[in-house]
Amino acid sequence: MDDFPIIFLLSAHLESEELQELEAQIPTLTYDINEAELIVGKVLRKQRIQFELRKHNIVTEDVNIADSPAPPSPKRARIVAPAERSSSPDSDTASDGEMHGHTETAAGTKTIRVVKLDWLTESVKLGRALPVRDYIVYEGRKVSATPMKPPPAPPTKTALSVRSALAKADTPSDRWRPGSSYGPGRRPNQFGHGYHHRPDRPPPLIRQTTSENEVYIHLPPIPEHLHATYSCQRPTPVNPPNEVFIQQLLKIRTGRTLIADKIGVRAYSSAIATLAAYPYTLTGAKEVERLPGCGSKIAQLYQEFQDSHELNEVKEYETDPKLKVLRLFYEIWGVAETTAREFYNKGWRDLDDIVEHGWDTLTRVQQIGVKFYDEFQLKIPRAEVESIGDTILKHARKIDKGFQMVIVGGYRRGKLESGDVDMVLSHPEESATNGFVESIVVSLERGGHITHTLTLSTKNSERSQLPVSWKGNEKKGSGFDTLDKALVVWQDPKWASGVAKNPNPHRRVDIIISPWKTAGCAVLGWSSGTTFQRDLRRYCKKERALKFDSSGIRSRLDGSWVDFESDLDGRPAPDMLTAERRVFAGLELEWRPPEERCTN
Repeated sequence: MDDFPIIFLLSAHLESEELQELEAQIPTLTYDINEAELIVGKVLRKQRIQFELRKHNIVTEDVNIADSPAPPSPKRARIVAPAERSSSPDSDTASDGEMHGHTETAAGTKTIRVVKLDWLTESVKLGRALPVRDYIVYEGRKVSATPMKPPPAPPTKTALSVRSALAKADTPSDRWRPGSSYGPGRRPNQFGHGYHHRPDRPPPLIRQTTSENEVYIHLPPIPEHLHATYSCQRPTPVNPPNEVFIQQLLKIRTGRTLIADKIGVRAYSSAIATLAAYPYTLTGAKEVERLPGCGSKIAQLYQEFQDSHELNEVKEYETDPKLKVLRLFYEIWGVAETTAREFYNKGWRDLDDIVEHGWDTLTRVQQIGVKFYDEFQLKIPRAEVESIGDTILKHARKIDKGFQMVIVGGYRRGKLESGDVDMVLSHPEESATNGFVESIVVSLERGGHITHTLTLSTKNSERSQLPVSWKGNEKKGSGFDTLDKALVVWQDPKWASGVAKNPNPHRRVDIIISPWKTAGCAVLGWSSGTTFQRDLRRYCKKERALKFDSSGIRSRLDGSWVDFESDLDGRPAPDMLTAERRVFAGLELEWRPPEERCTN
């Protein structure tokens, strides 16, 4: 697909899952509409297309498609495209002028071409870019927007920053995406809403010490795995070479999450996934810009980080009063970003407000999250994770000595500290795991280890550990496996004598019970990072026609159970880790140890 133009995908009329799947299919995707050579979308009406373009600060005047002249001669026009791009020699591909979405004339005006989504899907099927002429739904010349009245005087300080963005966070607005670049003296406000004149701080430029024509900069080759569609196909270590910069981008992504900028979250996730899997220490902005999923905006952020060792957007994210409150609520166990915004909109500004004005409206999980907020913020060292795991396994083996356990989550991926403790318990005899979750919780409560049981799910045992009835390939689901599990609050019952109250911190612990036949899926699902898990499900759906979750694998053709964990003779795996390896092999994925599944 080397002949594909650089494509910008309009999000209008596309569901989130559909948008992600389409983005994964585009080999030349950009999140910057100004870089795009072709704009693809599901929008067919001219007025709506122009509206979508205006959201990205592009104003156009109509060009009659039927009467549109042939592409101008090389003396009068040039194609705006990367230097390395060349037209395909195939006779049935479009000409440059027909293929590209943007052309620039000698007068400096650009022609914008928007094509139907069918062009993309049919081109992907064929493995080459089709001519666009029969798919064009809108063609216009880019013009400068003329204000109806003189603009107001520019602000005298860095006002109109993140506060202005937050004030409009719940209304449709211009959403900035990584990869964007803007003219001198202009930049999007901090969280992607609108544009503000900022003469005091122009966007950073990607510096070059000399002309590109005078010196050849030797950069390491881009690893082949970075071009893989799914993150489950590439190694992502726990401590990547560019971890400090990645942490800065993660904070910006959290800011996007808190203000419901889904497009920004997805774009940052793409860039972060690439940088986390890049095996070399970055040396400059040009090296960043060429990486898949990054682009000019991430390169500019890296330049800023290289110059000052911090990012202005991160500083404002950490100091803005509203975002500080949203972040406080978001960090409560059981509170997602939507609930955090609901709390804020009710006028609550701290934990005391929640207790005083809304305690009875909280779920039990949220009440416990508020009660132990400070303790749950404390990280759990590896030694303590292992101690908790040992205690649970001892209690399990008192009930039946055949139980096995794997500590999963961040601990298994190699993190030195964890936010909670996750573990999978299983037994070679299927009858032993049926109803076992209740028995292990009772045993640990009697031992004084569990102070609160927040969730006790026995759905798998209620079905006698049989698969959930097949409901077809519906798009929406719970997104959560159907294994038996207990989400509990843990506290070490032992402490030094002479102290009246137990000083040991409360910890969050998840105990997952899997039948032996699906233990490999359970360990795989609960061990891997968030993006790895998401992409594993997408890979199974798109490449293998399978449905994967931590409670097993099924065919999407007829719903039948697929067993990758037994050997060719039907014998079950001897242990849970062997079962996990067999799942990788059955899915035709290269084995990745958990230390290489550290996707954020």
